[in-house]
Amino acid sequence: MSGQRPPLTRRSFLAGSAAAGLALMTGCGTPAASGPPALQLRPGPMTLDVAGTGARTWGYGTVPGPEIRLRAGELLRVRVTNGLPDDTTVHWHGLAPPNAMDGVPNVTQRPIAPGSEFTYEFRTPVPGSFMYHAHVGMQLDRGLYGPLVVEPRDEPLAYDREHTLMLDDWADGVEQHSRHTGEEPGTSAISDAREVVSFGGRRYPFLLVNGRPPEDPTVVEGRPGDRLRLRVMNVAADTGFRFAVAGHPLTITHTDGMPVEPVTVDALRLGMGERYDVLVDLRQRGGTWQIGMEPEGRSGAGRALLRYTGSPASTAPPAAHRPSELDGRLARYDELLSTEPLALPSGSPDRVFDLTLEGTEISGQSYPDADPLPVVEGEWVRLRMRNTGAKWHPMHLHGHHFQVRTPSGRGPVKDTVAVPAHGGEVGIDFLATNPGRWLFHCHNHHHMADGMVRLVEYRS
Repeated sequence: MSGQRPPLTRRSFLAGSAAAGLALMTGCGTPAASGPPALQLRPGPMTLDVAGTGARTWGYGTVPGPEIRLRAGELLRVRVTNGLPDDTTVHWHGLAPPNAMDGVPNVTQRPIAPGSEFTYEFRTPVPGSFMYHAHVGMQLDRGLYGPLVVEPRDEPLAYDREHTLMLDDWADGVEQHSRHTGEEPGTSAISDAREVVSFGGRRYPFLLVNGRPPEDPTVVEGRPGDRLRLRVMNVAADTGFRFAVAGHPLTITHTDGMPVEPVTVDALRLGMGERYDVLVDLRQRGGTWQIGMEPEGRSGAGRALLRYTGSPASTAPPAAHRPSELDGRLARYDELLSTEPLALPSGSPDRVFDLTLEGTEISGQSYPDADPLPVVEGEWVRLRMRNTGAKWHPMHLHGHHFQVRTPSGRGPVKDTVAVPAHGGEVGIDFLATNPGRWLFHCHNHHHMADGMVRLVEYRS
């Protein structure tokens, strides 16, 4: 993870990577005829130090797992050796691989049994900030996730340093599951519940940034005058976050890895599965500044630190310090103008689905007892969603990038979009150019486990 350990690339392998969960594999299994040797990912039981508590969990050797980094057009080849007592898979969140490589058990592949191996292999033509995570049951709600960065061949942005920050809600190994799944109290005290932005209601005793709690925060460093690039990723199972850096505006350059015209804001709102790339200019004289995050709709806080180097040492702010920027300006989707919109044809879409998000159902159905959404290769498809419930739903489409419909006609290109509660409406368009059976689901993993899923199914 940037700022703590070097990324793992085809050109630079993490020291001690076998212990960290990712290693070079040669002469093993049935490698492809050409290309780089496989990287090995080893999911297994591990212990995470959370504020002095040894939390028994599952991970890829570290939490988050080792960063995978490659360039656009390169071959991603990862051999997964399952050291867990249960089946597992790996999903490449935000990428659009061939269907057999998508990592959805019993939809795109047989799950990887304990002690077994599976090799994921596909090219990654689209650059961006992505994630990898397990896609069996609630395994994501443990530590089975990590960052995946695909660099462009020619980087258009100018910056001095780069850091990846993964935001997570955490209960595994530090709290009884029965308590963990209880609903968070308190929203009934708010005078108008329609004003509450909430993505989920479960209690999580810790909010982590790069696997570290507020008492032991990860540190981002830079010198006065530097420009930082932050890749901010929400990998939580149940929590939408506000994110801000005290004393520093954020300039959004990408959402879900896809470029947009720069927009300067005070804070970000990230639904589960969403990512934002932002530029931060270090214009202060020095000091240590709070990087704050807080859950939408309930209590709690997480943090990292921004520390200026090359200036006099300063005391870190208290763990409970809340940046005022968290109450500042957010960007709406209609303000994010794609610089690389989808090549949608003129006229009207070939196929339109009107979907109602009700509780944890989609149009009154729960997966697997839910009708698929049939499409034909080459079609322009539109999904129109209306959310009648009290929770915001971050809806994620596998295997495709879509364009959010906005008045400008240049809405952001994404793979996960947050649909507001209490009648909120969002429309998305995508091109059916990647045949197979693809999940479309809420990225609240409790909602997904309850059946808030549909299959987009290609038919001839």
